[in-house]
Order: sequence, then structure tokens, then C-alpha cells
Amino acid sequence: MSTELTATAALGLWHHVTLQQVQDDARDLTLRQLAILLHIYLVPPPHTVRGLAATLKVTKPVITRALNTMGEMGLVDRVRDEIDRRNVLIKRTVAGALYLEKLGDLIIDQARMMRS
Repeated sequence: MSTELTATAALGLWHHVTLQQVQDDARDLTLRQLAILLHIYLVPPPHTVRGLAATLKVTKPVITRALNTMGEMGLVDRVRDEIDRRNVLIKRTVAGALYLEKLGDLIIDQARMMRS
């Protein structure tokens, strides 16, 4: 499959991936939560609530609510910054890494199925 997709093909891939996630995975993230999680895992740390809010152009309470949910799911962790105790650092977890690895594999599988 070419690396270039038409808009329709890209939407079809996204449709198949999200449909498969809804059918298979007990963890159901909103698009905002997924964007936050991807940022935490794909952009080098450190990550803070303030930094995530600025990057996503949302308020700090929006980030805090998303992190609360993802923290309950074990996808991220929060720890107080030892250098500046006013800051809370967002940390990656094994469960979060596995979640995104599974998502990446699902995207690859769905792309292959569309190609055949």
C-alpha cells in the first residue's frame, strides 16, 4: 500500500480502527484523552498539566479530568516534581505503553486488511 491515502481511504482506515477498538477493548478513550496519551508517549518528557494544556490549547482542568480518567485506567501516573514541588509531572506507565502498542498494531492490521 502506498504511504499516500485518499481522504476516503484514510477515513475508512480510521473507521475500521475505531470500530475494532469499540468491539474489542474495555478501555474507551475520548479523542482528547487519546491525543494527550499519544503526546505523552511520543514527545520526549517532561510533561506537565500546564504544558499539555498549552499544547492542546485547552484549560488545565480539561487536562486534569482526562488525566484522572487515564490514571484510574493505569495508562499514566502523576508525581510531584522534586525540583519544583509546585509542578506535577505526568509519567508513562507500562500499561499505557502496552495500550498504545496494541493500538499501533491494530492500525497496521487494519491497513493491511484494507490493502488486500
